Amino acid sequence: MSDETGINERHKARMQKIKAARDKIMETKTVEKGLIIVLTGNGKGKSSSGFGMIFRAIGHGMPCAVVQFIKGSMQSAERDLLKAKFAEECPVHVMGEGFTWETQDRERDIVMAEAAWEKAKELIRDDRNRMVLLDEINIALRYDYLDVEAVADFLVNEKPPMTHVVLTGRNAKDMLMDVADLVTEVKEVKHPFRTQGVIAQPGVEF
Repeated sequence: MSDETGINERHKARMQKIKAARDKIMETKTVEKGLIIVLTGNGKGKSSSGFGMIFRAIGHGMPCAVVQFIKGSMQSAERDLLKAKFAEECPVHVMGEGFTWETQDRERDIVMAEAAWEKAKELIRDDRNRMVLLDEINIALRYDYLDVEAVADFLVNEKPPMTHVVLTGRNAKDMLMDVADLVTEVKEVKHPFRTQGVIAQPGVEF
């Protein structure tokens, strides 16, 4: 038996064991439910991940909706694509006017955040929507424009059982992460904005 043949056979034996163990685990996973999903952390890609799930859900024929809490004044290729190609499958509601350091008007930011949350609750309550993305809601919660306890209570007690809700933005509050089914923290290791002075670029940042 050649060395290559032996390597291949040992590899196959290991993969068979892994598959058997995986199949045994999967036999115990039978629950289906709508998830509360939090995407947070200081790294790039939280909103991109949220929009990626929206496009995946559309691919499965699942009606969706998006509420943007902060980035309303900024260009968003994902938002533009949804509006141009998938407006019926996934309406987009742009409620924010920009990051708080740009608006510099706390009272107006609070009014806009509250209006966005009211729209979000309306969309979530509509059980025809199988996934609702609340983009950058964590920023509104971080600055206490919204009451995190009220948001968490609504998600736990009023979200339809099969509706997925995705909440993005850095600095997610502990209470929100506590009630979530899935929490992903995106960690920045290196970013060209800081290391090389590279500006935000189409297709990468927006």
